[in-house]
Amino acid sequence: MRSVGFSFRTSLKGIAGPGNIGRIHRGGSKSKMSASPEPTTPSERVPPHSHLTAYYDADEKRSGYVVDLFNRTAQHYNTIEALFLNGGLLYRRLSLRRAGLRRGMKVLDVAIGTAAVARGAAKLVGTEGQVFGVDPSTGMLGEARRVFHGPLTRGVAEKLPFADNTFDFVTMGIALRHVSDLVTTFREYLRALKPGGTLWILEGHIPRSRLGHQLTRFVWAKVIPGMTLLSTRSRDAKLLMDYYWDTVEQSVPPETIVRAMNEVGFQQARYRVVVPGAFCEYTGRKAQPAS
Repeated sequence: MRSVGFSFRTSLKGIAGPGNIGRIHRGGSKSKMSASPEPTTPSERVPPHSHLTAYYDADEKRSGYVVDLFNRTAQHYNTIEALFLNGGLLYRRLSLRRAGLRRGMKVLDVAIGTAAVARGAAKLVGTEGQVFGVDPSTGMLGEARRVFHGPLTRGVAEKLPFADNTFDFVTMGIALRHVSDLVTTFREYLRALKPGGTLWILEGHIPRSRLGHQLTRFVWAKVIPGMTLLSTRSRDAKLLMDYYWDTVEQSVPPETIVRAMNEVGFQQARYRVVVPGAFCEYTGRKAQPAS
């Protein structure tokens, strides 16, 4: 893993890298919940992971490759989720509740996929609230329509088809690695949120220790793709899980993601490791207007 961009490398010197994933130093102490410095002016593009030439030969082809891959594997995605006994569905709902999602709120779930996050959000906001879904993959939108009855729109995180100050929550589950630029994406999330609104993101995680990294690689790069092939009989589905691991392993560290959130103006931007070797959770808030 590495950080991207000169200003990010400079400001994260000493903490960015796989050996430091999971906690960030703050005032000489360590905390599982990390906070970062005050916002500055966004300065440059920050891709979420390094270029993966094994899958596409030019970075400008990455978005098309990802959308095509999800279109080809959408029918198998719930089967893959079932390999984890669908435990992620319950966790997502509980995590959203802990982050402050309540009845009557308006939610945008970006990269809705098969609606794993959106279904939990819909239960929490109730009939008084509303959950919207957006995804660039028509295949995933088709799968979402089977289980989710809120509004669905085709679109990308970097250019959301929604007005300013619309949502109480913007959510994204296991898809931040697929955007083209963290700064542009977070700027859009901030724009779409109402003042005081919350951003909630769930992403992959690799432990800081060498042993933890090796064990995580064995599970995610060997066991899970193999189980996926056996359960789906689809080489495309296995390829999806191969790609999942490679993007997680090559992702920028959590500190870089939090720094990008702060740079566009999010307050209380932080992350915490929720399942070592599996998932990391990011949250931030849009500032209230000055009184």
